[in-house]
Amino acid sequence: MPVQMLKEYLDSHLVKYVVIQHSPAFTMQEIASATHIPGQELAKTVIVQIDGVFAMAVVPASQRVDLEQLREALGARQVTLAGEREFKDRFPDCEPGAMPPFGNLYEMDVYVADTLTEDEEIAFNAGSHTQLVRMAYRDFARLVQPQVMRFAVNA
Repeated sequence: MPVQMLKEYLDSHLVKYVVIQHSPAFTMQEIASATHIPGQELAKTVIVQIDGVFAMAVVPASQRVDLEQLREALGARQVTLAGEREFKDRFPDCEPGAMPPFGNLYEMDVYVADTLTEDEEIAFNAGSHTQLVRMAYRDFARLVQPQVMRFAVNA
């Protein structure tokens, strides 16, 4: 079960969370509808390459990554979306496209859109297309230590 490694990690850090089981859903809109979680609280993990290095850009489901804003915020030469084939082997415990935003578990930097920090809770794919984890944003930030910046725009 893909969520197991994440649950063990959260448990070892004494984090309170809930796992939400839902019918198979592959888009953030489907997940938000199935779970009744507002798009602003539902985090979408997007894999990008920043000057050739994989990283996670995390935005609310209701928004998208503005690659140019992210590039400027980081002072990078180039920021591109990574293709699923390029990174799927980095997440052997996850279904394709269902990676949790815990780059620290996959040796990747994590960049979080400032708009995602506005709510007390965050929910995200837990490695499968049938499970979400919901937890306090402050616990997520404490464990992942993401860089928070402005790079999300309305979808």
